[in-house]
Amino acid sequence: MVVLSKIYTRTGDKGDTALGNGTRVAKHDLRVQAYGTVDEVNATLGLARLHADGDMAEAVARIQNDLFDLGADLCRPDMEKDAEADYPPLRMSDAQVDRLEAEIDAMNADLTPLRSFILPGGTPLAAHFHLCRTVSRRAERLAVELAGHEPVNDAALRYLNRLSDWFFVAGRIANGNGADDILWVPGAHR
Repeated sequence: MVVLSKIYTRTGDKGDTALGNGTRVAKHDLRVQAYGTVDEVNATLGLARLHADGDMAEAVARIQNDLFDLGADLCRPDMEKDAEADYPPLRMSDAQVDRLEAEIDAMNADLTPLRSFILPGGTPLAAHFHLCRTVSRRAERLAVELAGHEPVNDAALRYLNRLSDWFFVAGRIANGNGADDILWVPGAHR
């Protein structure tokens, strides 16, 4: 477990930070941007959680925990050296991706198919889920870019891809199971 007795360390005062394996990199390093944006998803999801209850609140809590797992995965390079590590690095699993897919399927089962794109908004919970969706898409783009330069866990990439879909469907659920979705009307104000 992590023990944080002192919050500031001064070790990053010159613009660098430590990755999960101790390597120091610039704070603008692509890996840092990827896991930093995952942290941003988690913060926006914390806002959504203020409006969630019941099963939805439980699902959001699970995803918030998964996002810390995802950040831990992304902050640890050198996957090929995982077996040599002093402790097993935390990596995203296929089971986490499968759970998201099952939840998406369950939420989507009773929704009316869309006949138009929808605009972000509606209830406060739906609006926050749409913000989570867009930030998670940015995190995914950064992780995919990172994967073009160095190894990234495939399950982490799949999780990010499913996550934005989860937020989209959850936003529809939060909008009265899609009844209160705000539909895009192409060219409505020309």
